[in-house]
Amino acid sequence: MDAQLALDPILARDFAIALLIGALIGLEREKRKAERGVHEVGGIRTFVLFSQVGALSAWLSRQLASPWPLAMALLGVSVMISASYAALHRGDDGEADAGLTTEAAAVVTTLLGATALLGLPELAGALGILTAALLAFKQPIHGFVGRIGVEDLYAGLKLLVASFIVLPLLPNRPLDPWSALNPYQLWLLVVLISALSLIGYVAVRWLGHERGSALTGLFGGLTSSTAVTLAFSRQSREGGGARQIDALAAGILLAWAVMFARVLIEVAIVHPPLLVHVTVPMLAMLAIAALAAGVFYRRGRATPERTSEVALRNPFSLTSAIKFAAVFSLVLLAVALVQNYAPGKGELLVAAIAGLSDVDAITLSMAGFARDGGSVATATQAITVAVFSNTIVKCGLVVGLADRAFRARIVAVTAALLVGGAVALWIA
Repeated sequence: MDAQLALDPILARDFAIALLIGALIGLEREKRKAERGVHEVGGIRTFVLFSQVGALSAWLSRQLASPWPLAMALLGVSVMISASYAALHRGDDGEADAGLTTEAAAVVTTLLGATALLGLPELAGALGILTAALLAFKQPIHGFVGRIGVEDLYAGLKLLVASFIVLPLLPNRPLDPWSALNPYQLWLLVVLISALSLIGYVAVRWLGHERGSALTGLFGGLTSSTAVTLAFSRQSREGGGARQIDALAAGILLAWAVMFARVLIEVAIVHPPLLVHVTVPMLAMLAIAALAAGVFYRRGRATPERTSEVALRNPFSLTSAIKFAAVFSLVLLAVALVQNYAPGKGELLVAAIAGLSDVDAITLSMAGFARDGGSVATATQAITVAVFSNTIVKCGLVVGLADRAFRARIVAVTAALLVGGAVALWIA
């Protein structure tokens, strides 16, 4: 039996993973302890021992077909950590850091060492890396938490409620005579759009608006390219010269480029086969916008960063979700009615009107239309027309609000976008 154990490569690998987990977390704690100059439960050697205790006790539990070795080991580690914590903080006057982070990390390390020997070494390794990262990025995480307001917290909780409580309760079948409105699929797409917007919102809150127009445009475009367009158009009137105008133009065009990419993501999620057809016009416009943004960014990169804050709200609230669901339902019904009573005639008009305010609803509805057997060519044309319509509206905002030099830059790029998109659509 001993010879078999010594030659078992899988067992050796699992023990090695357990020890590496302890070394990784222990190294982070050792560096943190040295930086702070305080006494804590332990460093790299102690954490390697914790992971070894977990691994050995889990192996013994498997060999003996009994949970008691692992349970006793966890109890022993918990008692030892509690006693160490009490000894270290006995007599603290309140100024010392009496947090439980290191003590909790020790328990987690022991459990991860056990997990590696219980047949889940990959999971143990991934969680070990995640734990070390969580410990190492203390300051960025605390900084991000500091930027979260109460309203943001409530909005995040509402999004979770909408995703994991409301969604499973909705019927997954059409409820209208035209089979256009499926409550489950409708709400699922509302959650999808909110989640995509939330990514951009979190990125802006994490990085801060002070990081400049390029990053604000890039991540703000995930939440609302229209909001970025409005904010930067107004700021262009504040002066700052040609370089500042170039920097702002780069930010707006990056936000637009993100919108084109967002359309591709939505199509890929709803009906991947349609992506082949939509990709050509969307990539053409994305490339033009990105290229122009790169040119403007290069010309304006010497500009001191003084980007005004874009008025981005947390993208999820129950009210906004219900409004989007209502608009989306109207678009779906309009498309269904056109298909039933005027097939091949009204889809593009519906797309043009829907695109005046938003491209998400028509993108999702036309992707669903193609998925359900509708014309792929019609779906592609409708999505592209909606994007054209939305781009023209945002260009109109720039014309009405922006500085003349800024206006000239955006109008020129808009013309290139429309021509490039139309040519790509014709080729596709």
